[in-house]
Amino acid sequence: MYHVVLAVDENEERAESAAREVANLPGDPDEKRVTLVHVFQDNPSGASATQVASVRAAEDVLDAAGLDVEISEASGDPADVILDVAAEAGADLLVVGGRKRSPAGKALFGSVTQSVILNADRPVMVAGVVRQA
Repeated sequence: MYHVVLAVDENEERAESAAREVANLPGDPDEKRVTLVHVFQDNPSGASATQVASVRAAEDVLDAAGLDVEISEASGDPADVILDVAAEAGADLLVVGGRKRSPAGKALFGSVTQSVILNADRPVMVAGVVRQA
């Protein structure tokens, strides 16, 4: 069984696109398992990851592809949580969404994707938004 950890933020389009890329990975659906991870940095209402539209959208794509999906949620630093979930799950691959950001923007605000890439001890796939024709 090939285990993928897919990190999902609040961007629905990016989540769906990344989920499609995971669904398109080689192998039969019954050979792949996906853990969707959503990290709350601020959650005063106490929402659950299943209430986040981007998580539901990614789950729908993966379910439609026949993949086994589990949802994980946590609070804290997103990069640290993503790496911890992958390590605990023994994931074979981490998938994170990429977006355009200037070098100054990365320096000022950091980059979860960059931090995951630099600190991961397993392969990381960065999935940008792929427009459907």
